[in-house]
Amino acid sequence: MAFEKIKRIMAEQLGLSESDITMDTSFEELGVDSLDLFQIIIEIEEEFSVQIEDAESIKTVGEAVKFVEDILQK
Repeated sequence: MAFEKIKRIMAEQLGLSESDITMDTSFEELGVDSLDLFQIIIEIEEEFSVQIEDAESIKTVGEAVKFVEDILQK
């Protein structure tokens, strides 16, 4: 569930196809710069009503999904 929403957010922000994004895809592979990362994090925070403090430590789509799922389980 979280993966599908995060994948959609990233595809929209980066102008990519959702099929280009997997759990193992790194932000670097997608060409995410600091502005892209900021916009993606804001979208994720709004979508899931979470606060991401250390966005720079998230390097892959899977790490973003795990972070959100961990917060939602609390």
